[in-house]
Amino acid sequence: MTVKRMDNVGIVVEDIDAAIAFFITLGLTLEGRMPIEGEWAGRVTGLRGQRSEIAMLQTPDGHSRIELSRFDAPAIASDHRTAPVNALGYLRVMFAVEDLDDTLARLSKLGATVVDDVVNYENIYRLCYIRGPEGILIGLAEELGQQTSRVNPMERKQ
Repeated sequence: MTVKRMDNVGIVVEDIDAAIAFFITLGLTLEGRMPIEGEWAGRVTGLRGQRSEIAMLQTPDGHSRIELSRFDAPAIASDHRTAPVNALGYLRVMFAVEDLDDTLARLSKLGATVVDDVVNYENIYRLCYIRGPEGILIGLAEELGQQTSRVNPMERKQ
């Protein structure tokens, strides 16, 4: 086996403070914040002269992280914040939540909006996509009933 784990998902934002507040309200914990710059950083990312700030947030189970990055230099090259869900590239991050209605109520106070509708997937999950700060696309899923194992819809029999 080559991969040991997935350490984090990176999201580039313009307003790192608003994005941190959003993910803390969602239930993640801020692990730390720091500037990233120097010759080594540019060699990793291919952005020579890179100056950025990152914030690392951890999920309550301790297994997953979101790395938020705000770039001061070089200038932002492109903006995908309002891309539709069928756009090529990064789509979304999906979070399992305990109470979808409560989560939506808390996040809506920070400007989050449901993309279209909250749906019931075969009485296994209640699901929706939301747009958070800066249009970040987030999936939310509340497990229904006595379901104890994770279900991958791609593995279900048709």
